[in-house]
Formats: sequence, structure tokens, C-alpha cells
Amino acid sequence: MSGGPVPWSPRIRVGLALACAGLAAGCGTQAAPVAVTRPPAVTASLSTSLTTAQGTWAIAVMGGSAASHNDFWQLFVRRANAGRWSMVTPEGVADNGGLVAAGGNGSLVVGFRPSQELAYSPLATSTDAGRTWAPGLLDAALADTPGAIAVGPSGRTLALLQDGTIEAAPTAGDAAAGRWVPLATLTALAASAPGRSCGLEGVSAVSFGPDQNPIAAGTCTRPGAAGIFTDAGGTWRPAGLTLPAEGPGMGTVRVLGLTAIPGGNAALLAVGNGLLAAWWDGTHWTVSAPVTADGVRALGFGPGGSAWLLLGGGRAETIAGAGSTWRALPPVPAGTTVLALAPPGTGTLAPGAGGSYDALAVAGSRLTVWRLAGGAWGKVQQISVPVQYGSSG
Repeated sequence: MSGGPVPWSPRIRVGLALACAGLAAGCGTQAAPVAVTRPPAVTASLSTSLTTAQGTWAIAVMGGSAASHNDFWQLFVRRANAGRWSMVTPEGVADNGGLVAAGGNGSLVVGFRPSQELAYSPLATSTDAGRTWAPGLLDAALADTPGAIAVGPSGRTLALLQDGTIEAAPTAGDAAAGRWVPLATLTALAASAPGRSCGLEGVSAVSFGPDQNPIAAGTCTRPGAAGIFTDAGGTWRPAGLTLPAEGPGMGTVRVLGLTAIPGGNAALLAVGNGLLAAWWDGTHWTVSAPVTADGVRALGFGPGGSAWLLLGGGRAETIAGAGSTWRALPPVPAGTTVLALAPPGTGTLAPGAGGSYDALAVAGSRLTVWRLAGGAWGKVQQISVPVQYGSSG
């Protein structure tokens, strides 16, 4: 496929096996993840968006049935100071298992989740807004969550694995070469003092705090306890976020999304049937009022701590940052799987200083971009993706 991922073939499998053999501490040096009993899923779809200095990125699944391996995950970018989207999916790796991505250190890192015969997670890194990609390796299975990768300003990289283990690579070069070391396991985190205190039952996201220490977030069983922890020299401590244990919809806190922002972090939380945003400056948390929903189809973050939620029935909610309130957008166009919040001033239809809202709708192999202007969605672009149905069965 031109411009898209190439499904696995025997030649590709052999080529990657040989490439892995030449990597220092690469493939085969780490035991395969052990199957464990996993807690209930706490995340929405891998379809998401994020903003870096290079532009606004979106991940969406296209094609057909996942059961027939006709689902192909794609990466799109709306480059800084541009109004149009481009497909920039790294080529050469099967992506039926889904994509996860994180920005940092002037780059974007994409991880390919395992699918079919792929038992580990190839990586790809771009420093030029997706025009070129450098390959990398994680000899383990990335977790099925948008927050499975984090990259710090120094290039230090975190990866959340399918079994709840967190691994770290000291530099971007180490991550590319497959030189990862365990940072924590789900068992160890749950057995730590903060893990026992909150009743930690699963990890859903990793990030870096304003002090550049690793952060892990997940689901706690104790009502009102938010499972967000920071690591300082091997000791995990609570980040200090506690929600009311009583009140309408209050109860078990699930961290659905976590990201680093200038000076701190932003998180999206589910508490009962309420959804909240929270922002941390390293000392204090600011928590939004809740928005009510029965479930979340997709979520993501934008510039300045902004965030979005795609809910059922065509509902979409956005929030601009700390101290803001949720804003309901007009019902999104049919087929919308991802929203994207672009920085202020990007795109010709950006509605003033708040930036622009794009809705990316999928129909088979066609992506339609709708942009919100004047209170209504207007079609601004279509991208046809050359999907080879049946090529990875």
C-alpha cells in the first residue's frame, strides 16, 4: 500500500527477525510477557489525538472487520501552521493490533501493538512531522491503552506492557535499540504503600511529571482514591489527587487518560457515570466539574491542557484547560471516531483564539475531515487510504 502500513508477509517476518538479531539487548533477550488475570478494561478506544510542536496528530482505525483482520490503524498529522491533514503511518509493519503514540523531545514515537503472529511491539520515531521514520523495538507487548507510551524532554521513554509492567529506556537511542529495563510491575505497584491504600487493580497510563519523574496511573477500588503515583528513585508515592467518595456517581476512580503538559500534567477520569478532567502543577490539583455520560467512545488531549471526549449518540465534550468548564459541541458528523483540538491560529477556519475543532469520520477506506466554524461542522477534506482488504488474513 502506498503511504500506509504493509501487512506481515514471510519476507517481512524474516527481515525483522534478522534486524532484531543485530540489535544490542534486542529481540530474544527478554522473556515473553506472562499471561496474567487482567482487571476490567478502563480505557476507551485507541483512537485518539495529541498535539506536539510538530503539529496535531490523530490515530484512527480504518478498513473493515477486525475479526477478518481487515482493520488497519492509521496515523494522520495536521502539521503546525497548516490546515490540512496528511496520512503518515509508518510503513513496513502490520498494524491490525492498533497504534499508540507519544510526543516529546522534539519527536513523535509510535508503537505497534502485537497482532496475529507478532509477539512484540515495533516502534517508529519521527522528528520531521512524519515525513521520515526511524525504526525501534520493544521486545514485549504494549498495553491496549492510548497512554501506553511516554517520552520525556531528555528522551527517556516509558512503556506500559499488556501485563501491567512498566519498562524504561534511559534515552531515545536506547528505546530504538531495544535496551529497556523494568521499572515496576503491577504486582509491585499494588503491593506498595500507595497501591495498598487505594486498592490499585490495574495500570492504564504512564507519563512524566513536572520534575521529570515517571508517573503511573490506573484504577483504584477505594472510593474517591485516584490511582496516580510518582516514582522518585524507586519509591512510588501518591500524587495527591483525592476525589469526594460520596455524592452522585462517586465511587471507584478510573484514570482514562494522562499526559504531560507545560509545567505539569492533565488527566481524564471516570468516577461512576461522571467524567472529569484534572490538572496538576506538581503540588496542587485542579479538578473540573463532572460531565455525565454512560460511556466513552474515544478521548484525547490538545494544547495547553485541553481535552476532548467522544460519547455516545453523537455527543462530544471539550474542555480548554485548568479552571475551565466542559463545553458541548454540536452533534458530530456520522462516522466520527476521533476529535482533534488544534492550537490557536492554525487552519483557515480556526474559530478565533481558542483554536479549531476537527472531527475525523471514517467510512471504510475513506477519511472525511469536518471542521467546526460558526457553530456548524463543514467538510474540509477527504483522504482515501489504499487499504488492501484480505492482505493480512
